[in-house]
Amino acid sequence: MRAITVRDRAAGLAGLSLTEEPYPHAAENDVIVRVHAAGFTPGELDWPGTWSDRAGRDRTPSVPGHELSGVVAELGYGTTGLTVGQRVFGLTDWARNGSLAEYAAVEARNLAPLPADVDHTVAAALPISGLTAWQGLFEHGRLATGQTVLIHGAAGGVGSVAVQLAREAGARVIGTGRAGDRDTALGLGVDVFLDLQADSLEDAGQVDVVLDVIGGDILDRSAALVRAGGTLVTIASPPTIRPRDGQAIFFVVEPDRARLTDLVRRVRDGRLRPIVGAVRTLAEAPSAFAPAQRTPGKTIIRVAEGE
Repeated sequence: MRAITVRDRAAGLAGLSLTEEPYPHAAENDVIVRVHAAGFTPGELDWPGTWSDRAGRDRTPSVPGHELSGVVAELGYGTTGLTVGQRVFGLTDWARNGSLAEYAAVEARNLAPLPADVDHTVAAALPISGLTAWQGLFEHGRLATGQTVLIHGAAGGVGSVAVQLAREAGARVIGTGRAGDRDTALGLGVDVFLDLQADSLEDAGQVDVVLDVIGGDILDRSAALVRAGGTLVTIASPPTIRPRDGQAIFFVVEPDRARLTDLVRRVRDGRLRPIVGAVRTLAEAPSAFAPAQRTPGKTIIRVAEGE
């Protein structure tokens, strides 16, 4: 099968290449998915799981990408709840070969059924962004109706979903980004947009929850904006500065079949719109990791055509 692989950590993005790889093995409780569309995170080449398995052993050449949508091609021993030919979407394991390939082995519990009227390209944009936004806002941030949330990167993959979920929950939403993100963020429903290059972050005032995807100085300065009892939530790096009378939480998104099912139901109902920024072919995936121009939303790799 064709797949994007990495072999040399020191090579960085230059080490990504389209190669021929063996068809994956379906372990117990796995399914083999024929991948139609896949998502990735640009920073994956810095993740330990890209280079080693859970025991710390080198596993290169490895296939990056951890979001996929496709069709079940094969069931592993003991796998239940899914059938061959079924449309599915979800997350691949962090320390196994991923989704930038024509076929991928995935634990069945990490996949959810995909309705026939949701396109694979849209579904592939949902797993990491949707689960991260939900878990960050509601499971870790405990965001409630009437509260105010500050969402960094409001036009990005995670941020755009978070804005929509927070608005539906009845929260007041302040979004941040660059000047070119303003119209997208306002269209998603933010009440206030702050241009991080021109506006003062401190103009956000006091908020109940911060959802951060940027890290660095923005993460540090956000701590002072959290009012007493509030929560600073980040996926960028463990916080070094904590809110004076609140919590600071760093987390890594976890698979959740039930929540994926809920999120895709929202997509079908028109209550949630994942933003697909660009669609590239599998051969174009290496260049997509470092796009020449930023686009709102998430870049998706179209691997196969058809349903």
